Amino acid sequence: MDLPIDHFRLLGVSPSAQADAILRRLQSRCDSPPDQGFTHEVIVQRETLLRRSADLLTDAAARAEYEAALLALSESHPNETVGLDLSASNEVAGLILLWEAGAAQEAFQLARQGLQPPQAPALGSGRESDLTLVAALACRAAAEAEQQQRRYESAAQLLRDGIELQQRMGKLPDQEALLERELKSLLPFRILDLLSRDLSAVSDHDQGIALLDALVRERGGLEGQLSLADSSAMTQADFESFFQQIRCFLTVQEQIDLFSSWQAEGSGEAGFLAVFALTAAGFSRRKPELIEQAREQVQRLSTIDLDPMPLLGCLDLLLGNVAEAANHFRSIRDPELLRWLSDHPGDDLAAQCEYCRVWLERDVMPGHRDVDPAGVDLDAWFADRDVQAYVDRLDRQSASSGEAPTSGLTSSGVSTGGITIGGMSFPSEWLGSADPAPSDRDELRVGANSEDDDQATQTTRQWRPWALGAAGLALLSALVFAVQRNSNQPPKPEQRPSLEQPSSELIPPPQKPSAEKPSPEQPQANLRSETTAPGKALAPLVADKPDEQQLRVLIQGWLDSKARALQGQPSDLPVVARPRLIERVDQERAADVAAGNTTVVEASVTALDVVSRQPRRIELKAEVAYSDSTTSGSGAVVRRTKPGSLSITYILGRDGDQWRLTAYIPQG
Repeated sequence: MDLPIDHFRLLGVSPSAQADAILRRLQSRCDSPPDQGFTHEVIVQRETLLRRSADLLTDAAARAEYEAALLALSESHPNETVGLDLSASNEVAGLILLWEAGAAQEAFQLARQGLQPPQAPALGSGRESDLTLVAALACRAAAEAEQQQRRYESAAQLLRDGIELQQRMGKLPDQEALLERELKSLLPFRILDLLSRDLSAVSDHDQGIALLDALVRERGGLEGQLSLADSSAMTQADFESFFQQIRCFLTVQEQIDLFSSWQAEGSGEAGFLAVFALTAAGFSRRKPELIEQAREQVQRLSTIDLDPMPLLGCLDLLLGNVAEAANHFRSIRDPELLRWLSDHPGDDLAAQCEYCRVWLERDVMPGHRDVDPAGVDLDAWFADRDVQAYVDRLDRQSASSGEAPTSGLTSSGVSTGGITIGGMSFPSEWLGSADPAPSDRDELRVGANSEDDDQATQTTRQWRPWALGAAGLALLSALVFAVQRNSNQPPKPEQRPSLEQPSSELIPPPQKPSAEKPSPEQPQANLRSETTAPGKALAPLVADKPDEQQLRVLIQGWLDSKARALQGQPSDLPVVARPRLIERVDQERAADVAAGNTTVVEASVTALDVVSRQPRRIELKAEVAYSDSTTSGSGAVVRRTKPGSLSITYILGRDGDQWRLTAYIPQG
């Protein structure tokens, strides 16, 4: 046979080794033959081959001739391997040396060939036994080498081939069992390998999901009940670490399907995870019906260590069931969490919204292949039309059944005095605009994801993110408090302003005029309404039922003030807008200053219709003539929006006696 190895590798010495080093190596190899059960005859043949290589390499003339031949072959056949010709009687000994030299995969494949007709040895012969053993040993070594290169599926295929060979030969049950154990221990790595591949590898991904499903069912669910009696099975701690790694390679729908099927098989932790997956899918896709399914799922959970109140409170809040959410939050068992909610600045609803946001951001949204966990925006959720329509439908169903509407109430049953969207009432500080399309250069050019995260939401927590055991479930009710305890300082009123403070205390001081000036060829913003004279301060709107002209003045005042603020000039923003919108304008201005740019805006209200009126909320639809231009410090135009008309919905909320803009939503 042609053995793919040279004399240097066969003996295990460097091509530069001297004669004395070669002889020492020879003695060492002869004194330590493999002890896995080879016949004495093949061990003697192995020693003969080693001595033959040593004799050649210690003979100066023979070695020089051999090295010249190696050099010539490498030049004429650069991509081929030099081999040694062996007689059939030395075949097994050569394969043993090939395996010992680290060429395990080649040794395994050659051994397989030697065990098949027409080369197959006589049944019951020592050659058959030795070939079968070297095939098993080389197979395990080759699979281990593939694992080290993170080619887990290739390693698994080698092990399957080795097991099939051993079953056919029926000679070495112990070696067959070792191969099967290796293949079983490789399963988690194969799953990770298959699931982490590119999205285009659909069949590989599906195979990974099938293997994962089989693994969890074999373990007796996520809890691993059946694996406790199997000493060779992965420990629960190792399984949890593995599962945490692979979750991010599964889509949210795949997780819903898997968790639901495992729950049907009796896995309680899978049912808990299904709640998270349904919530993540519902929130990311703006599908409140999935939030409703998650809520129903929580009510079906039977884990006695789980306090479902925080979960139900968050889910009811997302569904606009403000009164029900307040009841759930009041029923929380954990006294520390209750204390955190009580001490949170602002009213009860503000604290509950903050809890819900932290829960979504830290525990629900991460861990899905197709869900972006960053920037959880409750404002965008509350302002979404589908969410509003769904909540409004729930309210109508409640009204038709004779039940009291569940939204718009605090825990005490008193109206929050905030904004109502689709029948759902929230403090206006928690409502902002929807995100504009990237190409829109309208007045919504300030990013909508400007949530003023406090220190509590900036800290990371280490807890069981994929499932909760008995102890972990008991910690769930302390979710936000755990975040708070790990932070440097508690949320401050100035970070999340109290809704009960006088509005004047919540308004940041206006920025000083910037020294920057617009380019000479660009016009200064001239956005005064017909009823507002230059230099005249805008009066607060305090009428109980403002007429259309007063509403137009307020909206135009917002447009004018925002344009001046973007140029670094004093403005009347505190008079016309809530602090949240002012912060967004400040952020936009800060971005321009950092880039050395100046933005000039021209906007005016051309038409205004009142959509709805409530004692503390007015919804308007306006047509706005709009254009803007941003120039660099050198006067070059960075970006420009050509003059056009925008349709924008404005929502006004009442702070005490004063009306202010609290949200704006572009149409189309």
